[in-house]
Amino acid sequence: MARFELKLPKMGESVAEATITSWLKEVGDTIEADEAVLEIATDKVDSEVPSEVDGVLVEILFNADDVVQVGQTIAIIETDGDTASATEAPKTETKTEAAPVAAQKVTKSVETAKDSVAPITSNDDRFYSPLVKNMAKEEGIAQSELDAITGTGKDGRVTKNDMIAYLKDRGNQPVKAQAAPSATTAKTTAPAPKATPIAASGEDEIIELTRMGKLISHHMVQSVQTSAHVQSFIEADVTNIWNWRKKVKDGFAKREGQNLTFTPIFMEAIAKALRDFPMMNISLQGDTIIKKKNINLGMAAALPDGNLIVPVIKNADQLNLVGMTKQVNDLAGRAREGKLAPDDIQGGTYTVTNVGTFGSIMGTPIINQPQVGILALGAIRKVPAVIETPEGDFIGIRYKMYLSHSYDHRVVNGALGGQFVKAVKDYLEAWDKNREI
Repeated sequence: MARFELKLPKMGESVAEATITSWLKEVGDTIEADEAVLEIATDKVDSEVPSEVDGVLVEILFNADDVVQVGQTIAIIETDGDTASATEAPKTETKTEAAPVAAQKVTKSVETAKDSVAPITSNDDRFYSPLVKNMAKEEGIAQSELDAITGTGKDGRVTKNDMIAYLKDRGNQPVKAQAAPSATTAKTTAPAPKATPIAASGEDEIIELTRMGKLISHHMVQSVQTSAHVQSFIEADVTNIWNWRKKVKDGFAKREGQNLTFTPIFMEAIAKALRDFPMMNISLQGDTIIKKKNINLGMAAALPDGNLIVPVIKNADQLNLVGMTKQVNDLAGRAREGKLAPDDIQGGTYTVTNVGTFGSIMGTPIINQPQVGILALGAIRKVPAVIETPEGDFIGIRYKMYLSHSYDHRVVNGALGGQFVKAVKDYLEAWDKNREI
């Protein structure tokens, strides 16, 4: 019999960890190759982890709600093959040889930690994975010392590499730097603000936030605390687009098998404006601006449960209107069905949200970090308007909408923010009524 290590698979370039939401199999269950063993969740996407081999699940190494790093072993499956055992044999032999020395070091570290360090806990501001907690415990790192370590992971999380780098430098620091925190040190660490308790009567319903709801809540608060939000508003006349779409949408649907909505038309104009104003297609990291080469448009989509998700249209400026329409429809459909892959929501450089879907004429959207801008599309309305002609002005019925642009005033000044949204308006109003598609 051989033992196969089931590892957390790579799920995208920027996905380094995932949370185990539930185990679909229990110890002792027989598993077939490609059969789902557990469910995991990244920032916003849920997915399943299948088995790579046939066998029996003999060991589960993590519990539900544990955070696991990509590449970590999460379960052991016993197989009938010899290949896996041959592969694992050298590892087992090495571990056996090093076991006595490693066991002595770990035992000594754990004993010291038990005597001097209180258990590490996560709080509203910082989350620590089980791996980081164990490393802190083994090395005798106190809660206050761990809280002071700068994290490079998602949302400032402390990762395994952060711990290794810190421990490497820690050994060269003066002994006093490792001592228990003094009263002076404790004073400099401001306590996290506590929410005012809310009294609930017996008639009130208590609803627990979903995992996605908690993530969205955290991201929104973090964005407001990070970026200096400023808004610019402008009204666009989209009468030509309205009439053009009405004329071509039926033929387009028959030819392409796709519904032509207003969204891909707006996305095309926004991609062109980002190409004209590349300093809107940036991120700010500390005191450094990262100017993005690709224009990847995030498209906020509402889910049936009321939550939001932002799939990304990669290289949006390189797509024609047919390609943009297919991308928009595909991502929106898979978002509603819960079939987005982790890569589908990664790499966005600018975000668009359509608040007009719900009848809102404008909004003040919150920036999707680490981007520096987000554009809200208001509802299209029939309104009376002054129309200028060579023969004079007259009142007519026009289709108009508001564009609401939120941007990060740390790096985007009012001129750039206003010029960008004005460029989007100009592209929309200059729509060719005779355009072929």
